[in-house]
Amino acid sequence: MHETPPRSGFDWQRWLPGLATLLHYQPAWLPKDIAAGLVLTTMLVPVGIAYAEASGVPGIYGLYATIIPLLAYALFGPSRILVLGPDSALAAPILAVVVQYAASDPQRAIAIASLMALVAGAFCMIAGLLRLGFITELLSKPIRYGYMNGIALTVLISQLPKLFGIKVDSEGPLRDLWHLGQALLAGQGHWPSFIVGAGSLVLILLLKPFKRIPGILIAVVLATLAV
Repeated sequence: MHETPPRSGFDWQRWLPGLATLLHYQPAWLPKDIAAGLVLTTMLVPVGIAYAEASGVPGIYGLYATIIPLLAYALFGPSRILVLGPDSALAAPILAVVVQYAASDPQRAIAIASLMALVAGAFCMIAGLLRLGFITELLSKPIRYGYMNGIALTVLISQLPKLFGIKVDSEGPLRDLWHLGQALLAGQGHWPSFIVGAGSLVLILLLKPFKRIPGILIAVVLATLAV
């Protein structure tokens, strides 16, 4: 009975699947890949900036957290269709730690958030190697939905002052709403910013039923031209 001898050495196709795909890349894929990249960019850029600011760090670091993981996943990621980027579920825990330990120092906030990213990444790698993904199935759906909805409301409230062109130091969702209301009653709202932001949201919602029309891309381009 013939037995296949075990393979020895480094299995680079397993650990670098993106490189294996690149070596067999077909030119016919390029136009659709470029279109997908443009659409993904218009979605992830504003999302990355918003989540970074909601986490208590400057928006530019949201772009870093958007671009670098995508480049890394292109080499190491096993899926060709997975979208990777900043997630709303991360904003709340990062903000809780940053606000507590940064003491309103932007540079310290950046250092703390960066260290959290490294520690979280290390734990994710360990959990992946130990195949601990099944633990997520132990959380009930109501808990997961409640958490995600709470995060969505937190991010939404954190971005409302920017919609009116008002700067508010975040002290929690309810206090932020109170400070925003006081600022609007005091006449501090910047209404041209509100018109551009609200108009972009309305345009995205109007174009949402049309699946083949990139509503977000059109809204971003028009808002950029308007500004």
